[in-house]
Amino acid sequence: MDSENSLNEWKGKEIVYTPIGVIHSEHTIQENTPIQGIFNPSVGEIELYPEYTEGLKDIEKFSHLILLYHFHKSTGEKLIQEPFLDCESPKGIFSIRHFNRPNPIGFSIVNLLEVNGNRLKISAVDILDGTPLLDIKPYVYRFDHRDEVKSGWVDEKHIDDIEEWNATPRELRDRERTHIE
Repeated sequence: MDSENSLNEWKGKEIVYTPIGVIHSEHTIQENTPIQGIFNPSVGEIELYPEYTEGLKDIEKFSHLILLYHFHKSTGEKLIQEPFLDCESPKGIFSIRHFNRPNPIGFSIVNLLEVNGNRLKISAVDILDGTPLLDIKPYVYRFDHRDEVKSGWVDEKHIDDIEEWNATPRELRDRERTHIE
């Protein structure tokens, strides 16, 4: 394996994707959008372009989906960013899930509620309305679940009650998030 050649093969090259549809949600402002869907029961809809409808065959048999999408409201890349869960300690962009990334690609796991033609009703939505959808993958527990996970700096934060908060960037900034023992 020639590491130097394979590293240089893609450096500076553009890779282009075409959206397969649009994600609709009640979230229209980044500051008020949940940072993770698991903390919010928000319902939304995926609307696929009709030419991709055939690709949904058998998707109704899954309870959860992995969505890959383009952060269309990203305001530019920052390699160091303050995470929403720790606005006092900047982190490297690859150790957080902020939308201002070198490639503004989002990843969410949502609940699949219903399939109706080219439309999928979903919940646990943490995505802005009108977001371009790049791909859908089924969540397969036996493939995607991991035991004994270390979650880096997030493990050090006291976030036991985050589910009770409205876990949006605005709400997290406005709350005292340190735990004093």
